[in-house]
Amino acid sequence: MKAFEYATPETKEQAVSLLGASWGQAEILAGGTDLLALMKDDVVAPKRLVNIKEIKDLKGVTSSAEGFRIGALTTLGDLADNANVLKEYPALADALNEAASPQIRNLATLAGNLCQRPRCWYFRNGLGLLPKSEGGKDLVAEGENRYHAILGNDGPAKFVSPSTIVPALIAYGAKLRLVGPRGKREVPLEKFYAIPATETEREHDLRPNEIVTEVIIPPAHGVMAAHYEIRQKATFDWPLAVAAVALTMNGSRVESARVVMGYVAPVPWISPEAEQALVGQPINAETAQKAADAALGNAKPLSQNAYKVQLARVAVKRAILKAGGAA
Repeated sequence: MKAFEYATPETKEQAVSLLGASWGQAEILAGGTDLLALMKDDVVAPKRLVNIKEIKDLKGVTSSAEGFRIGALTTLGDLADNANVLKEYPALADALNEAASPQIRNLATLAGNLCQRPRCWYFRNGLGLLPKSEGGKDLVAEGENRYHAILGNDGPAKFVSPSTIVPALIAYGAKLRLVGPRGKREVPLEKFYAIPATETEREHDLRPNEIVTEVIIPPAHGVMAAHYEIRQKATFDWPLAVAAVALTMNGSRVESARVVMGYVAPVPWISPEAEQALVGQPINAETAQKAADAALGNAKPLSQNAYKVQLARVAVKRAILKAGGAA
């Protein structure tokens, strides 16, 4: 690991002033469960580490008429055990418990999870987000790609968005609040993620000198939601496909729907096709299957990951049935 400066600010303003205007100058340290691994593997080598764990404003969980406010430094473990989360946002609680082993959940922060870097083995071995050979060939398209994207992979980005929690948060309509030298801003969570087209771009709408301060989830009264994931083994493992569904009902029929998939695209993948297939319909196996088929209708698997299309289809179907109480 290369030498670096270490700073521990006590306010958000101090933290922002210590960050650089371009990537590579400084990195934020919270739980450190992802960043330290990247530093040890020499994937990132910041000149300064900004430890934000002493900033009190970034801690705490509160409820109000606006919704549920979660401080950026809240650990996944504390959030999973929160009584309001268990009662009002059960799909999020499920996702949190599936997100990592207990040891990691007790250290990893919510904002760190939302901002974590891809688990793509090309990236983790220092070949970049959009790895190419010296001759300009796409290494992912022509190499080991069995865990890579089946949607949104038309461009050079073929990694998958790595958070298990984000699809559930998007399904509930969450938004992020950030602070930087230009002040505060608010972003719907689904717009926080981007598919980079060049190596100079990142997969988050986060500027180098900004920090995430909190997540806001609107009230979920009347929302029926579910999280479902498929992985290779029952003990902790990275998922192969994730689906989160949120439904509002008008009697026995769907009034509105949100269907979000994870681990299938470089960004959390919202499926308007599946949502349209659900609206006005009752929740049963036939409706769920049609919506799942619609969700994967535009999938374009790579040479080794066609199996993920069926796994994602199953995840969407089962999440719909679970949300609608028909599982």
